[in-house]
Amino acid sequence: MDNNVFKGKWKQLKGEAKKQWGELTDDDLDQINGEKDKLVGKLQERYGHTKDAAEKEYHNWSRSHTD
Repeated sequence: MDNNVFKGKWKQLKGEAKKQWGELTDDDLDQINGEKDKLVGKLQERYGHTKDAAEKEYHNWSRSHTD
């Protein structure tokens, strides 16, 4: 998903992100604020993923939420 589209849809996608990654807190989701790089960083932090693994997980998730 394009970064601008992701940022624009963030309010709608927050709930879906919470379902997908239950270890992300509401504060995490507020800090991410629709920025892909911040989401990837939080996935690394909370789940211990490498950057590549977190990017792949984001990519797979965002693909399933594209109109």
